Amino acid sequence: QVQLVESGGGLVQAGGSLRLSCAASGRTFSSYAMGWFRQAPGKEREFVAAINWSGGNTPYADSVKGRFTISRDNAKNTVYLQMNSLKPEDTAVYYCAADKSILGAVFITDSEYEYWGQGTQVTVSS
Repeated sequence: QVQLVESGGGLVQAGGSLRLSCAASGRTFSSYAMGWFRQAPGKEREFVAAINWSGGNTPYADSVKGRFTISRDNAKNTVYLQMNSLKPEDTAVYYCAADKSILGAVFITDSEYEYWGQGTQVTVSS
Protein backbone atom coordinates (compact mmCIF):
# COMPACT_ATOMS: atom_id res chain seq x y z
CA GLN A 1 0.00 0.00 0.00
CA VAL A 2 1.30 3.43 -0.96
CA GLN A 3 -0.09 6.74 0.20
CA LEU A 4 0.63 9.89 -1.80
CA VAL A 5 0.31 13.48 -0.60
CA GLU A 6 0.71 16.38 -3.02
CA SER A 7 1.64 19.92 -2.06
CA GLY A 8 2.84 23.12 -3.65
CA GLY A 9 -0.21 24.19 -5.61
CA GLY A 10 -1.55 27.72 -5.56
CA LEU A 11 -2.37 30.84 -7.51
CA VAL A 12 0.25 32.27 -9.85
CA GLN A 13 0.28 34.80 -12.67
CA ALA A 14 0.90 33.73 -16.23
CA GLY A 15 4.61 33.34 -16.86
CA GLY A 16 5.27 32.40 -13.26
CA SER A 17 6.53 29.17 -11.72
CA LEU A 18 5.43 26.62 -9.17
CA ARG A 19 6.98 23.42 -7.87
CA LEU A 20 4.69 20.59 -6.89
CA SER A 21 5.82 17.87 -4.50
CA CYS A 22 4.40 14.41 -3.94
CA ALA A 23 5.48 12.61 -0.78
CA ALA A 24 5.02 8.84 -0.76
CA SER A 25 4.79 6.45 2.14
CA GLY A 26 6.41 3.03 2.11
CA ARG A 27 9.91 1.61 1.96
CA THR A 28 9.86 0.58 -1.69
CA PHE A 29 9.38 3.98 -3.30
CA SER A 30 12.36 3.46 -5.57
CA SER A 31 10.63 0.52 -7.23
CA TYR A 32 7.65 2.61 -8.32
CA ALA A 33 7.09 4.49 -11.51
CA MET A 34 5.57 7.90 -10.77
CA GLY A 35 3.37 10.16 -12.80
CA TRP A 36 1.66 13.55 -12.76
CA PHE A 37 -1.78 14.04 -14.25
CA ARG A 38 -4.14 17.00 -14.26
CA GLN A 39 -7.83 17.62 -14.62
CA ALA A 40 -9.36 20.94 -15.56
CA PRO A 41 -13.04 21.74 -14.90
CA GLY A 42 -15.27 19.98 -17.40
CA LYS A 43 -12.39 18.05 -18.93
CA GLU A 44 -11.03 14.55 -18.61
CA ARG A 45 -7.92 13.83 -16.60
CA GLU A 46 -4.82 14.05 -18.79
CA PHE A 47 -1.23 12.93 -18.61
CA VAL A 48 1.39 15.55 -17.77
CA ALA A 49 4.68 13.76 -17.05
CA ALA A 50 6.09 10.51 -15.71
CA ILE A 51 9.37 9.18 -14.39
CA ASN A 52 10.81 5.73 -13.96
CA TRP A 53 12.60 4.51 -10.84
CA SER A 54 16.01 5.89 -11.78
CA GLY A 55 14.87 9.14 -13.38
CA GLY A 56 16.36 8.05 -16.67
CA ASN A 57 13.07 7.92 -18.53
CA THR A 58 10.84 11.00 -18.33
CA PRO A 59 8.12 11.36 -20.97
CA TYR A 60 6.07 14.57 -21.13
CA ALA A 61 2.84 15.66 -22.69
CA ASP A 62 3.46 17.87 -25.72
CA SER A 63 1.60 20.72 -24.05
CA VAL A 64 4.16 20.98 -21.23
CA LYS A 65 7.36 19.86 -22.93
CA GLY A 66 10.12 22.39 -22.41
CA ARG A 67 8.27 24.13 -19.57
CA PHE A 68 7.76 21.39 -16.95
CA THR A 69 10.38 19.11 -15.41
CA ILE A 70 9.70 15.97 -13.40
CA SER A 71 12.27 14.63 -10.97
CA ARG A 72 12.46 12.35 -7.97
CA ASP A 73 14.50 11.93 -4.80
CA ASN A 74 14.31 8.29 -3.77
CA ALA A 75 16.04 9.01 -0.47
CA LYS A 76 13.19 11.38 0.42
CA ASN A 77 10.40 9.30 -1.15
CA THR A 78 9.36 12.36 -3.11
CA VAL A 79 8.65 13.23 -6.72
CA TYR A 80 8.57 16.80 -7.98
CA LEU A 81 7.06 18.72 -10.85
CA GLN A 82 8.78 22.01 -11.61
CA MET A 83 6.43 24.14 -13.68
CA ASN A 84 7.82 27.21 -15.46
CA SER A 85 6.30 29.67 -17.92
CA LEU A 86 2.84 28.80 -16.67
CA LYS A 87 -0.16 29.56 -18.85
CA PRO A 88 -3.84 29.99 -17.94
CA GLU A 89 -4.55 26.70 -19.72
CA ASP A 90 -2.36 24.93 -17.13
CA THR A 91 -5.06 25.65 -14.54
CA ALA A 92 -6.22 22.31 -13.14
CA VAL A 93 -6.12 19.97 -10.18
CA TYR A 94 -2.81 18.13 -10.38
CA TYR A 95 -2.60 14.53 -9.22
CA CYS A 96 0.38 12.38 -8.36
CA ALA A 97 0.20 8.66 -9.18
CA ALA A 98 2.33 5.60 -8.49
CA ASP A 99 2.57 2.01 -9.60
CA LYS A 100 4.99 -0.86 -9.27
CA SER A 101 7.35 -0.97 -12.18
CA ILE A 102 9.68 -3.67 -13.44
CA LEU A 103 12.61 -3.28 -15.77
CA GLY A 104 12.47 0.51 -15.49
CA ALA A 105 9.12 0.88 -17.20
CA VAL A 106 7.23 4.16 -17.09
CA PHE A 107 3.52 4.66 -17.67
CA ILE A 108 1.64 7.48 -19.42
CA THR A 109 -1.99 6.40 -19.11
CA ASP A 110 -3.96 6.79 -15.89
CA SER A 111 -5.34 3.24 -16.04
CA GLU A 112 -1.82 1.91 -15.45
CA TYR A 113 -1.51 3.56 -12.04
CA GLU A 114 -2.89 1.96 -8.92
CA TYR A 115 -2.19 4.65 -6.31
CA TRP A 116 -3.31 8.27 -6.42
CA GLY A 117 -2.98 11.35 -4.29
CA GLN A 118 -5.83 13.69 -3.39
CA GLY A 119 -4.73 16.40 -5.80
CA THR A 120 -3.52 19.97 -5.47
CA GLN A 121 -5.08 22.98 -7.20
CA VAL A 122 -3.00 25.06 -9.59
CA THR A 123 -4.57 28.28 -10.84
CA VAL A 124 -2.82 30.48 -13.39
CA SER A 125 -4.26 33.95 -13.87
CA SER A 126 -3.89 35.90 -17.11
